[in-house]
Amino acid sequence: MNGFPFAIVGFDLDGTLIDTLGDLAAAVNHTLARLDRAPLAEAAVRPMIGRGAKHMLEEGLRASGGVPDGAVERLYPELLRFYEAHIAVHSLPFPGVVAALDRLDALGVRTAVVTNKLEGLARQLLGELGLADRMATIIGGDTVGTRKPSPEPIRAMIERCGRGRTVFVGDSIYDVMAAKHAGVPSVAASFGFLDRPAGELGADHVIDHFDELVPLLARL
Repeated sequence: MNGFPFAIVGFDLDGTLIDTLGDLAAAVNHTLARLDRAPLAEAAVRPMIGRGAKHMLEEGLRASGGVPDGAVERLYPELLRFYEAHIAVHSLPFPGVVAALDRLDALGVRTAVVTNKLEGLARQLLGELGLADRMATIIGGDTVGTRKPSPEPIRAMIERCGRGRTVFVGDSIYDVMAAKHAGVPSVAASFGFLDRPAGELGADHVIDHFDELVPLLARL
């Protein structure tokens, strides 16, 4: 392990590894248009991301004029269809992600993704961006029967990665709570889709750029 203190580094997906805002906002706005709603600005969609697509749709409806009875269930499949077909039009890894993964790989660290996105969509997105094969496991919101802030997806990640000292990197309170409940340290990404300042998420550490991740972990 070259003396590196962690065997496993887990990542959230949207707003942590990948900047998916443009494609998620497009999916929300496509769906809102079905109700003749005006599109939401990306800045308005940004804090709605993190608890899965159904929650994002509900928040989008609420912000654009209210949530009609049955609208979430009726429109959710349409949002998923559109998003699946346009999953990587604008989405890109955040600056420094690939270099950080290269560095962790060279150190013998296993990397993994735990996201509240459906596993199939997470695999599709990471595959289209050439990152799926970099992950020892990919756990989605539908993989283990519960999602963050439950610690179970992180515990499942640790088991699938063969156990060892673990840290989790994310951009939301759900990421931090899941890590805390799983008993692993957390790192918050200040560049993510935050609904509050990164310093208020309660994470053990904060990074402002992926270049800071490996040096930070090496000191812990």
